[in-house]
Amino acid sequence: MNVIDPQNFLPLKPAAFHILLSLADTERHGYGIMQEVQNCTNGAVKLGPGTLYTAIKRLVADGLIAETEERPDPQLDDERRRYYSITALGRQVIALEARRLADLVDMAVAKKLLNPTR
Repeated sequence: MNVIDPQNFLPLKPAAFHILLSLADTERHGYGIMQEVQNCTNGAVKLGPGTLYTAIKRLVADGLIAETEERPDPQLDDERRRYYSITALGRQVIALEARRLADLVDMAVAKKLLNPTR
């Protein structure tokens, strides 16, 4: 059995980081991911459809996210939407990337480039 080292995926590209982060608490469809990223970044990050779906395709191929089989009630949702969820590997990778970024912020604070209280 091949064991995949989550470290091999680091550093993540920004789009991949935002997609994984948006899926950390719930499954979402593509447009829902776009909205979550825009909302969580106060509009600073906007993933266009090309960037989003190229990144999703890569994340699925790498086993970091998966298309979910279950769909909401067709009366409540568009049946053409594809829903995605983070995998166990994806969760490991996003946690490692968040730690890596936090370490970088700590270094910037130590160099007095950032105020530790923001």
